[in-house]
Amino acid sequence: MTDASPSRPVYLDPLTPLALLDRAAFVYREKAAVRYGNLTYTYPQLYARVRRLADALQRAGIAPGDRVAVLLPNVPPMLEAHFGAPLARAVLVAINIRLLADEVAYILRHSGSKLLIYDAEFAPTVEQLRAELPELRCVVYDEAGATHGDVSYEAFLNDAQERAIAFDGVDENETISVNYTSGTTGRPKGVMYTYRGGFLNALGEALETGLNAESVYLWTLPMFHCNGWCFPWGVTAMGATHVMLRKVDPPLIWRLIAEEGVTHFNGAPTVLTALVNDPNAARVVRPLTVATAGAPPSPRIIRQMEELGAKIVHVYGLTETYGPITVCSWQPHWDRLSESERAQLKSRQGVGYVSAGNVIRVVEPSDDGVLRDVPCDGETLGEIVMRGNNVMKGYYNDPEATARAFGGGWFHSGDLAVWHPDGYVEIRDRGKDIIISGGENISTQQVEKVVVEHPAVLEVAVIAIPDERWGEVPKAFVTLKAGSAVSAEDLQAFCRERLPSFKVPKAFEFCELPKTSTGKIQKFVLREREWQGRTRRVN
Repeated sequence: MTDASPSRPVYLDPLTPLALLDRAAFVYREKAAVRYGNLTYTYPQLYARVRRLADALQRAGIAPGDRVAVLLPNVPPMLEAHFGAPLARAVLVAINIRLLADEVAYILRHSGSKLLIYDAEFAPTVEQLRAELPELRCVVYDEAGATHGDVSYEAFLNDAQERAIAFDGVDENETISVNYTSGTTGRPKGVMYTYRGGFLNALGEALETGLNAESVYLWTLPMFHCNGWCFPWGVTAMGATHVMLRKVDPPLIWRLIAEEGVTHFNGAPTVLTALVNDPNAARVVRPLTVATAGAPPSPRIIRQMEELGAKIVHVYGLTETYGPITVCSWQPHWDRLSESERAQLKSRQGVGYVSAGNVIRVVEPSDDGVLRDVPCDGETLGEIVMRGNNVMKGYYNDPEATARAFGGGWFHSGDLAVWHPDGYVEIRDRGKDIIISGGENISTQQVEKVVVEHPAVLEVAVIAIPDERWGEVPKAFVTLKAGSAVSAEDLQAFCRERLPSFKVPKAFEFCELPKTSTGKIQKFVLREREWQGRTRRVN
């Protein structure tokens, strides 16, 4: 345990996720902290590796406030970086591994990252970055032991010392991480988390999902998403076991659930859909809690998972709220309802986390800047806004976007919802041009900019359409130039060369776009048609 600073009041400790690992290593001295294939680390061993990583970063010239980027799947170094980077007083930048080299380069440049830890799987992406970012130092994690011309991760740690690094004097309002999310203008924004926010959301996740020292958490949720919804810190806080998973593999997930005694995992509804439809799906023997978010889960997928013995916890949030900030808190009297009624209630986004407080409102549009609540009638549509400890510090190096997002003293989510008489929120539509497909954010404007680059395309509008597997996917409505011809297959191939696969439109329709008298494209007309017969325009 670290010594408290004598200059600090005896009643005050700064909130920091680092204290959670410090305590876990002190309390759970023989407990498995990490399991990955044949590899197992106890909590003291994990803490030793984290301290070596922090020392290695400092030896590499990383100073307080410098950004350290990671391009890693859910392997042990990704977990270690969530503690090692802040222990070195650096700011962690976890990058979406599904992005193309151009997007990764933008994030590295915008964040000013000085060092990148990457997995060998992404060596081709990193190779494309070298000419553009010659000053960037790289460390590679390769399970086969190759170095790819960079220092290996294990050598990076082995050359460092396991010395204690004080963290008790940290300012809890400092930035602990920057997470990049798709913006409505196409270029991602850097969302800044604080030590305080990370600590509180980590405890909130543990509370709302029932984590404890006997829990075994399976890493199906990417840690690059909102720092894994702060679960790297939350699982550690409870002394639970992290079971690492390089990629979502339904047969492997079912095997690990049985063999490792998994009690918890998180994922978007598309992950749950893949699991219930896998031939290996079987009713679980041990209690299993599954938190789901990313897009509203359908009552059907909730019923299917619960038929397999899982307890579904429906949560909601954004990158700007450290991941989940609301939960559909279960009411005991709902147990008397029918199965379909229970699933319908559980598909709502709910109320604020215990750790966040009652910080959620649904407000009507306003021209005067005053935020007025919509009636709690379950019918009137308004925008979800939130504030408090689990709202971002702001967008990195973008004060204008921050000011817009914080209009009226609340963070504006862009999600349109109703407020039910019992106080629970339910999303019905999106106000922003964002598609959430399989848990991944897609900017429609970014996709439109790519499609319109094709020489045959005059103009384009991209919207979300419902999809059984991914929840919702992008569809492009295209008007061609006079005398031009191109097929949907050609446009898809064109987009695949310029966009990550999950952002490529799954459907194209050639038509005249609906417009206002002033020439503005009316996307709502297209959405109305594609979502006809559904009570909500998110899936």
